[in-house]
Amino acid sequence: MKLRTLLISGLLVLAAQSTFSQDITKELITINGKARAYYLYVPPTAQPSSPVPLVIMLHGSNRTGNSLVEKWKDLAKKESFIIAGPDATNLRGWNAPLDGPEFLRDLVEELKTKYPVNPKRVYLFGHSAGAVFALEMSLLESQYFAATAVHAGALAEDDKTWVDLAKRKIPIFIQVGEYDEFFPPKAVRDTRDVLKAAGFPIELTEIKNHDHWYYDKAPKINQTAWEFLKKYTLDADPIYRKYNF
Repeated sequence: MKLRTLLISGLLVLAAQSTFSQDITKELITINGKARAYYLYVPPTAQPSSPVPLVIMLHGSNRTGNSLVEKWKDLAKKESFIIAGPDATNLRGWNAPLDGPEFLRDLVEELKTKYPVNPKRVYLFGHSAGAVFALEMSLLESQYFAATAVHAGALAEDDKTWVDLAKRKIPIFIQVGEYDEFFPPKAVRDTRDVLKAAGFPIELTEIKNHDHWYYDKAPKINQTAWEFLKKYTLDADPIYRKYNF
């Protein structure tokens, strides 16, 4: 009877772990002696024999990584890719070098040791402040990330000189609402034009009757972003470049 009870208990634990693995989990990674939080979803279809894409998600101001991961979960399960949304050091916004590029590289590399990540299909997605940071990180680490898609973001004037730092013309896709009060389409078009002039594969979609708010239209925005991202794969093994800030 005791052995049977132990076996049943063990099966219940395994079942609970299996179910938990299909949900979003909050994880910690230690970088330079400091614990950093991120939210993770690994689809049940991810198997070691067949590596899957990974999308790193950068949240908007005063949000957490889960604000994006929870909106992407259903699509990630359907399309079979891993999503991870780290928290910025200061939730009000992203900052280099505290939040990247080294932190993002370390997060990706740790995930590679635990899950079947295709190293040539690691992407960035960001919203608002996270969109700006995703664009910046794309320019700095154009040989590490395969492609980037953002919603409601543009390069600041000072960041436009970073275009010359990119060793690869990383594909970039921007979506913005025609009534976005924080990133008006005119400013986003200017970012598009700067990248296009430099030879980047850049696409811009202006969403009709839409403002800055991502969350209500998230399913459609995410699907459109994923259709763009999944077309791209690095031609060679990823290369990370170290910077002195």
